[in-house]
Amino acid sequence: MTNPSIPVLCTFESRRSEEMRSLIERLGGTAVVAPSMQEVCIGENRVAIGAIRQILSKEVDYLVLLTGVGTEAMLDVADSQQLKDELLEAMQQIPILVRGPKPAAVLSKLGLKYAVKAPEPNTWHELLTAIDAAELSFDGKLFAVQEYGIPNPEFYDSLTKNGAKVLPIPVYRWALPDDTQPLKDAIQQTIEGRFQALLFTSAQQVRHVLMIADELQCRNEFLAATQNTVIASIGPTCSETILEEGLTVDFEASPPKMGPMVRGVLDHISSQQNQRDA
Repeated sequence: MTNPSIPVLCTFESRRSEEMRSLIERLGGTAVVAPSMQEVCIGENRVAIGAIRQILSKEVDYLVLLTGVGTEAMLDVADSQQLKDELLEAMQQIPILVRGPKPAAVLSKLGLKYAVKAPEPNTWHELLTAIDAAELSFDGKLFAVQEYGIPNPEFYDSLTKNGAKVLPIPVYRWALPDDTQPLKDAIQQTIEGRFQALLFTSAQQVRHVLMIADELQCRNEFLAATQNTVIASIGPTCSETILEEGLTVDFEASPPKMGPMVRGVLDHISSQQNQRDA
């Protein structure tokens, strides 16, 4: 039986779901895990292969790496065409711009260096600022951008407004998990008021939750129920999507990591409870 004094937190994390469950329970909450997504490599990825060949032919001025997983997937695409060694050699010659520590770590393992790295919270906004601060030219330059699941039209628009051209490298996409029943159950439990908080660690999680709510024909009920639930975001990019989809952001992690997120959410819930009891 659930202890009513222990807050119940629902996390939509997939790849690191057990790590998130352990964090929540260790810090004093009850965890409900509802995996919301999986990474699916794009088979016969002609667009990515074409973009890689443009890098090899020295048509690309800058290579933008947005995620560590995506960087590795890009190399896997190259390897499928026996082009990995050539791509690694080309990456030694081209300025590489990274959004955060994960693609930087992949580069380090490969013995490669980046020219520009975005500071925290590691969104495309900070990356643009870092590129500008490095006094790199945008005008007429071709930026090859390793995508991370879906295109980022705002980032692309900002590049083109500065005079650049964009070459997307779509190395993987997000899909719903094979088993969506835990996600459906979590949406229903949210409507029933079972959770004190919903934890989103990526923008795509938000989209998938609402996609399933639409499938269940209960989006409005779900959105209404979230008004009585703490909605927590891992960081600014995730928060933007939460707000765009009509929800509120009650807590945003800083720094944008799971540990500070869980601690902050539990503190936020405790503070709310103390205010009600006062």
